[in-house]
Amino acid sequence: MQSPAGQIADALAHNAEAVCRHYLSKGHKEGRYWLVGDVHNTPGRSLYVRLSASPDGRGAAGKWTDAQNGDHGDLLDIIAIAKGCRTMRETLDEARRFLSMPMPPPTENRPVTRSKAPTGTPEAARRLHAVSKPVAGSLVRTYLATRKITDLSGCEALRFHPNCWYRASDEDDAQVRPAWPAMIAAVTDLDGSVTGVHRTWLRLDGSDKAPVAYPRRAMGNLLGHGVRFGQSGRVMMAGEGIETMLSLRQVMAAMPAIAGLSAAHLAAILFPAMLRRLYVARDDDPAGVGALKTLTGRAIKAGIEVVPLESRLGDFNDDLRAFGRERLAAELRAQLRAEDAGHFLMQG
Repeated sequence: MQSPAGQIADALAHNAEAVCRHYLSKGHKEGRYWLVGDVHNTPGRSLYVRLSASPDGRGAAGKWTDAQNGDHGDLLDIIAIAKGCRTMRETLDEARRFLSMPMPPPTENRPVTRSKAPTGTPEAARRLHAVSKPVAGSLVRTYLATRKITDLSGCEALRFHPNCWYRASDEDDAQVRPAWPAMIAAVTDLDGSVTGVHRTWLRLDGSDKAPVAYPRRAMGNLLGHGVRFGQSGRVMMAGEGIETMLSLRQVMAAMPAIAGLSAAHLAAILFPAMLRRLYVARDDDPAGVGALKTLTGRAIKAGIEVVPLESRLGDFNDDLRAFGRERLAAELRAQLRAEDAGHFLMQG
């Protein structure tokens, strides 16, 4: 039998949009998501709440993630933070009032503190980066090779940690390992200083991402920054995911790139002074569409041309794995400016 907390969480998920409009009123709806700055109802786009289950079944309604710090949770967390609830009992009572559900007898449930996991600081991110190792001969190489990413020239931002701590969530199995091998990607500012890191936990043999609920998380100061590959120049490319940008670099290794790690952070990346043309590999979802629009508006004001790059399948890593380098290069040739295709694109 489902617990009272589980029943209420399900009821909130079925009314996710109404919950967001009430407790996250400074956000707005885009497609299947509610976008807002953070759990404290700050205006912005970093935190996104699923308003309905994803078609592939991988995301449940009511679940949220903050792309800036990697925090995640459900709508009970949102209510607890919004109302300053100190215990699970207070949170459930507030949820019942919102849902117009009957209140429980005074003896139901003992107060249980609902703790919020700490977020990572830039200092913690720098410490993790410092103790990580080069990727040569590591499971990072193994993992990326399974995704057809083998050329890592100019990818010094990537490092390897053999036993990186993983904070389990409520969606993880109770016996989940507390640490896994991980690909560590440095998030840097325009001066090259490390402001954060992105972690991708891997299986023990490097054959795939670790079998955990959230195999990717970021920590530190991410806004405006990103994971950078190559030295900044007049022509660059940017996108959300690390593997998306690494896939493009398999056929354009000389073009500098930046992975923003989320749609919200892609929209907010800071432009190098010499940048004049930016190719943007956006994700084909509401957040990706919004990020491209925002980024383009900022770039035009800075005198920078923005050129979208469209993948054939879900993303450019899907294209690379399905079609190979030569066909990916051919697809990109038609989307690049002629001078850039001649200078940056691999020759077939």
